[in-house]
Amino acid sequence: GCNPLAETGRSKLQNQRAVLNQQILRAVRMRAGAENLLRATTNNKVREQVLLELSFVNSDLQILKEELEGLNISVEVYQNTAETFSIPLVPLGLKETKEVDFTVPLKLYPWCFSIHPATQQNIHNFNLLYFKACRTPSRDEAGIEMLISYFLQLGYVENRFFPPTRYMGVLFTWYDSFTGVPVCQQNLSLEKASILFNIGALYTQIGTRCNRQTQAGLENAVDAFQRAAGVLSYLKETFTHTPSYDMSPAMLNVLVKMMLAQAQECVFEQIGLPGIRNEFFTLVKMTQEVAKVGEVYVLVNAAMNQEPVKENIPYSWSKLAQIKSDHYKALAHYFIATILCDHELQSTDDEDQQEKALSQLYDYMPEGLMVLTVLKDRVQRKQLGKAHLRKAIVYHEEALRVCGLCKKLRNIDVLQEVLTAAHKRSLLKYAQLETEDDFLSLIQAPDILPKTEHKIEPIAPQFSKVKVKDFFHRLGPLTVFSAKQRWTAPRTIRIHHEAGELGFSLKGGSPVQIYCLDPVCSAASMGLKEGDYIVSVGGVDCKWLGVNEVLEKFKSVGEQPIEIEVISCQDTAASM
Repeated sequence: GCNPLAETGRSKLQNQRAVLNQQILRAVRMRAGAENLLRATTNNKVREQVLLELSFVNSDLQILKEELEGLNISVEVYQNTAETFSIPLVPLGLKETKEVDFTVPLKLYPWCFSIHPATQQNIHNFNLLYFKACRTPSRDEAGIEMLISYFLQLGYVENRFFPPTRYMGVLFTWYDSFTGVPVCQQNLSLEKASILFNIGALYTQIGTRCNRQTQAGLENAVDAFQRAAGVLSYLKETFTHTPSYDMSPAMLNVLVKMMLAQAQECVFEQIGLPGIRNEFFTLVKMTQEVAKVGEVYVLVNAAMNQEPVKENIPYSWSKLAQIKSDHYKALAHYFIATILCDHELQSTDDEDQQEKALSQLYDYMPEGLMVLTVLKDRVQRKQLGKAHLRKAIVYHEEALRVCGLCKKLRNIDVLQEVLTAAHKRSLLKYAQLETEDDFLSLIQAPDILPKTEHKIEPIAPQFSKVKVKDFFHRLGPLTVFSAKQRWTAPRTIRIHHEAGELGFSLKGGSPVQIYCLDPVCSAASMGLKEGDYIVSVGGVDCKWLGVNEVLEKFKSVGEQPIEIEVISCQDTAASM
């Protein structure tokens, strides 16, 4: 969140996001006012002035949205600070919100404060958790746990204080993370959905922060992106009608694909981290793995360019997905070219195994070529290898071209360095094999079949692992003291034993109810009613006690009078 006291790059970025959100809100309001005036007036002079002002407002709004897109691609802020030579990964920024004071709606339930004096402190604790979760979550497991704790507490608060049939007058406001446009609702669904989005976003920031130069760091990155995809998938399936565009099913579908693609990318880096041996079967495996990365980024890029997502997805994100798809496809062709050009079939090699491994890379072979023939014929191997190198160079050049077209990506130095180094490596390999008769070679390199031994899937959120206790547990069982019921304020009844009898029976679990009340007993004359719930006996809270435990408290005072506090369900009282 935008903690004003923090001086980290991430906090400064969120502060900029919060300021931009406010500026976009003002511009949207001005545009709405101008459009209303345009519809209302018939004066031509006024209409001309309004149209002129409207063009300025729309221009400002476009500039502000471009600035917000710039923040979304500020990937270097979220990356690991160690020196690295890897293509940056894309994190999600946290959604911003306006502060909400939960004291206001909860004061509509005066019985809460009457039946338990610590309710005010519980509200303060809940507000504190809200502030920490929405504004200052740390970028680690503790931050994730705090967000999940708040999400689970929202479930308790919703069931206890927010009735499904009426609104409580609380306006929850969250800003769209892509457009900056605010969305307001009076129910908790928007709040819960936005917290889920921020849990997923925080996982992406944890993933990009991992050190990708170590096995442990890459394992953690893969896990974080899979968990981010799991949370976003859960959000898509659970909250299907969120008004905020960044949480629409179409956008969430794209974000899930992007997170899984980044996890697949980290898997490939993990395999190649110890170094890639120039050995036949090792290179076959690397070819399939890197082709898989290229394939998933092709799907991500295609999803980003579909309506209606295309209008609001950051332009630089779709271009980065295109660059990565070209880059990793180029690497696949480079690896297979290395197999063909550097490894001739020897008498000691297992011919069948090599033929089987190489045939798994192709869906089809160029006309006139067969896998076994290529393995045995040095000229054919070299020609097919050079065809793959030519295709690799084409993909590398396309990746560099697209990178040069996008201003935001052009300024990311490490991205330029990685793409340039890979391009030069392919050019150098091709130069070593180039001969004068190259123009006679008409072989076209076939596409490579992707395959991975590491299945990447979303990891569903495990909310049960975070243990939380209802802040308002002392108000009584949630099944009884919920927002679905309307209660009277507690009434004090003085009970006198009459010939050893109370004048009523008790039934139910926690809390107990008055049952079979004698209408002429002293308790009835003091206002006790059939169906009342006993909340305390002799000043001792008993909302969680059963019938036997409450009877024990009555027996413990003997024949002496004792005061009890009871409440009535208003709906039940009205029906009686």
